[in-house]
Amino acid sequence: MPSSFKSGDYELKKYLLPKIHNGEIQLPDFQRDWVWDDDRIRQLIASIVNSYPIGALMFLEYYHNENIKFKYRHFTNIETEARPDLLVLDGQQRLTAMYCALYSEKPIETRNRNKKVSLYYYIDIENSLKDRVNIIDSIISVPYNKVFVDPKNHQTYDLISNENEYSAHMFPLNIIFDSDKFQKWYGGYIEYHNSNFQEIFAKFSKFREDILESILNYSVPVIILTKETTKEAVCQVFEHVNTGGVSLSVFDLVTASFAISDFQLREDLTERRKALAELPSHQANVLSEFSETYFLTSVTLLASYYRKQENDSAEVVSCKKGDVLSLSVEDYNQYIDRLIDGLTAAARFLNENRIFTAKDLPYNTQIIPLAVLMVILKNQLDDNSVKSKINWWYWCGVFGELYSSAIETRFAADVTEIPNWLDGRSEPDTVVRSFFQPTRLLTLVSRNSAAYKGLMARILKNGALDLKSGSPIDFATYSNLNVDIHHIFPQKFCKDKEIPHNLTNCVVNKTPISSRTNQIIGGDAPSEYLKKLETNYSISSESLNSYLQTHLINPVLIRSDSFQPFFNLRAKALLNLISQATGRAISNLDSPEVIQAFGGPLK
Repeated sequence: MPSSFKSGDYELKKYLLPKIHNGEIQLPDFQRDWVWDDDRIRQLIASIVNSYPIGALMFLEYYHNENIKFKYRHFTNIETEARPDLLVLDGQQRLTAMYCALYSEKPIETRNRNKKVSLYYYIDIENSLKDRVNIIDSIISVPYNKVFVDPKNHQTYDLISNENEYSAHMFPLNIIFDSDKFQKWYGGYIEYHNSNFQEIFAKFSKFREDILESILNYSVPVIILTKETTKEAVCQVFEHVNTGGVSLSVFDLVTASFAISDFQLREDLTERRKALAELPSHQANVLSEFSETYFLTSVTLLASYYRKQENDSAEVVSCKKGDVLSLSVEDYNQYIDRLIDGLTAAARFLNENRIFTAKDLPYNTQIIPLAVLMVILKNQLDDNSVKSKINWWYWCGVFGELYSSAIETRFAADVTEIPNWLDGRSEPDTVVRSFFQPTRLLTLVSRNSAAYKGLMARILKNGALDLKSGSPIDFATYSNLNVDIHHIFPQKFCKDKEIPHNLTNCVVNKTPISSRTNQIIGGDAPSEYLKKLETNYSISSESLNSYLQTHLINPVLIRSDSFQPFFNLRAKALLNLISQATGRAISNLDSPEVIQAFGGPLK
């Protein structure tokens, strides 16, 4: 297999800086803006003077590259209409600093102590020869008006004229690669100090040999990705090597590709997000963390599905990274409106299942196939049998915990297999593979688990009532009462009774409770806090018992502070909820592992 890259050392003088100046080397539009501050620029120059390595650069062959079309832009301080031969994937900040400080006639727009400044860079000739180790102290950043106070000696310098530069022994670094300007400055410097010719000539000759030659002869290792490199490989390479620490997403690459067709993807999706944000708040909230890459993956999935329908077996439904990177502007425009409709329908579906906010979503990623299915099955969603199967599929994914890896393949399988399932064919893979081990209940302790969040939603869907008012916990109640997940047997009580922490803190001992009710509960025994609830809010014991039952809590056992019987009975009830949601029986209820973990079978 031929190599997809080539490498070598490239000189600043003969290759890198002239090509940047001429526009032969430019930046892909997805690169972040110039962000380096004055200190980092001076440190870079010091490393070059000392011939220290500054790290490899990475370029991509762009001219006549049929695999990749990105919008590009020139470097800071350059105006050019040239089409680039190479695009910079890694090294933008270093190359910008080198070009602006050592090559450009214009000052650098940068920052110093978080203030915007325009700077030129000089090197103190005399000081640089005295202290090569601390050469950075000899590299001076000068404001654009060239008047400044040296913080070391508090001396005021005015470098507005060449004569003042000569007098201060300050060499302007941005003329070093321009031989005509250099020779003119050098001649003027020697002539200015003519009365002390021998000493100045010797000093500058040493400065030229020790300092300037290091810059003039400096080379940087460069890796060049060839035209054979795919967009997917560019994305992966950028993520792994970019020294700025900013990841390149699929969305950034597609945005750069679309820009070639004068389509502003970022702006378009911003408007789509605004439209979704105007939905009723409970719908907008549940979609609030649906990322730009998710939008593109969903559109790619829709486009792929409909191509498959049109071409029958000639197409394979797919939405992997490479497919998304190949998404066309035409496909995006054709399907994005349908996707917005699908997302709106998906939000309604989630709300109906008592999922009201993004933090309560078991899997954000599962919205992708859900929204696409809402588009594909739009005309069938009023059919109760269809809605039941969509529900089963959704909850099989949640409780089978199937959307945490290899998800693009699962997305494609879902949108292909579920319509077939509705037509009477075999169950989709997500349903077939869904399995919930009863002992998993003991390890569901936080919102990090999809099944944990899924169980809380199913408790609400089962008809859980607010323990204070007896009102159903719908979106209004959920928001107004600040409902969250809290312990039923408080942690303090359990600790005092030496109840094992893994039992205390797992999902079996938790339920959705309003913040005010949780304050009343505190760390008291259940028998005590239930009495406080009844007294403070004039709730009868019978009414409070009925509220508890909607949370699958046995009133007799909780009022007698009987943790273990309560725990086992509620575990059985939660497993029954999972079985109802998925349409699948839960096995192993009397396995040795279950008996050991729960102290008895859960049948």
